[in-house]
Amino acid sequence: MHNDLQGKTALVTGAASGIGRAVALLYGQYGASVMVSDIDETQGQQVVAELTAAGANAQFFKADVGDPAQCRELVQATVAAFATLDVACNNAGITGEMSLTADMSLEGWQRIINVNLNSVFFCLKYELEVMLKQGYGSIINMSSILGQVGTPTLAGYVTAKHGVVGLTKTAAQEYAAQGIGINAVGPAYIDTPLLSAFSAETKAGLVALHPIGRLGRAEEVAELVVWLSSEKSSFVTGAYYPVDGGYLAR
Repeated sequence: MHNDLQGKTALVTGAASGIGRAVALLYGQYGASVMVSDIDETQGQQVVAELTAAGANAQFFKADVGDPAQCRELVQATVAAFATLDVACNNAGITGEMSLTADMSLEGWQRIINVNLNSVFFCLKYELEVMLKQGYGSIINMSSILGQVGTPTLAGYVTAKHGVVGLTKTAAQEYAAQGIGINAVGPAYIDTPLLSAFSAETKAGLVALHPIGRLGRAEEVAELVVWLSSEKSSFVTGAYYPVDGGYLAR
């Protein structure tokens, strides 16, 4: 077991599957106690079981991060369980409605913005309250390559992920002097359950967008998140890191 995060407490939202699951498992591998959070309790508890079986300390807390009250309760539960909150990965997100901008429903727009952007603000707000009292902490907000560029039929998603980057950069400047590092990670298309609704033809088209010639793996994103969570990245804050197989270099 690596010990980069030994004795630390890490919180991961959207941790029941995909990138969130990979981050939670790697946090445990690197020595952290992990609060696993998701709306999917069954899969979330499975992640806790995997962490426990590997020798890590972990608990599950069910939370809809689109609800600010539940975000506050999640942070409070993490501190109650593990005494501190050293690291947080605000990862929860959805693809949501895919349609041309003029055709997007108001409900579809609002849901994407709430889950993908408002939730990051809600979690960040309550995580910062704890970390400011401690005088240290590391927060990683999950954006996307679509936090830097646009793509047709994903106006809500693209807007939310751009917003995550802006929020990250602003908060990082506000709290750098208090010992809190805040960064954003921008995955390209990663082979996770989020892509399960796509046809084989669509997935092949997505692969072609990556010069590396394949989709990414959740574990590859998790490795960067763990580095940003550790003291090895102590001079890094306010940054946006793509994990994109060359997507943005095209």
